[in-house]
Amino acid sequence: MDKNYESFYIEANTAEGALKRLMSIIKVLRQKCPWDKVQTHESLKQCLIEESYEVIDAIDKGDFDNLEEELGDVFLQVVFHADLGDEEKKFDFKSIANRECEKMLRRHPHVFLKENAETIDKVLEKWENVKSKETGASTYTESMDKIPRSLPALIRSYKIQKKAAHVGFDWESVEDAFSKIKEESKEVLEVYKGNDKSKIKEEIGDLLFAVVNVARFLDVNPEDALNFTSQKFIERFRFIEDSGQAEGKALTDMTLEEMDRLWEKAKEVCKNKKL
Repeated sequence: MDKNYESFYIEANTAEGALKRLMSIIKVLRQKCPWDKVQTHESLKQCLIEESYEVIDAIDKGDFDNLEEELGDVFLQVVFHADLGDEEKKFDFKSIANRECEKMLRRHPHVFLKENAETIDKVLEKWENVKSKETGASTYTESMDKIPRSLPALIRSYKIQKKAAHVGFDWESVEDAFSKIKEESKEVLEVYKGNDKSKIKEEIGDLLFAVVNVARFLDVNPEDALNFTSQKFIERFRFIEDSGQAEGKALTDMTLEEMDRLWEKAKEVCKNKKL
């Protein structure tokens, strides 16, 4: 062990000490590690996205040990970006934290300025009003355009629709939203056999947007719903594969009819498991 870094192996007993320990480790890595030395804000983007999704996965699984670990990985990304900003003389961890503190104070006048906000809806309304002033969005269209395009498409479309609905541009009922799905499905059927890929993409997009609208009306997060169904598919497919192996057959040796038979059986088995 390098004696210069012996103190790094001693766990801090305060939050401030732990932060200082992590920041010191990052600074050494930026000087000594070949990989860390060449990283930039741009090159770290995917790392932050992946680590954030791993946090969500830990929450979904109710795995608090893993959640602690994954939150640490996200925090590492923040500290790493802060160190890069410090090197570039753009910002540092202190300025990041203070800026966030100021934002929280501004966006919670019902707490820190004792303004009235008796319901969650009122709190969110105040939040959005302050946020609009901060971002400089003078119109609802501008506020829509400021929703990050890097968000998953289902989440972004959900947020766009909510902003439109806020000013009354919305279906009157979920039945109307369902009718739009039928209309868009018909338009997909009209173009899917053609060679105009851009038109097919457009119509598929319209159909997905319509489905998100129904999810919003039913107060269902479309991202969560699709992830649930994807996992359900995996579990049912696992049943097909395991059942095939029990019968001495690999998936590649099974006919579609055989797989369909096992799929129907999988639906019943997984239904009992609520999958």
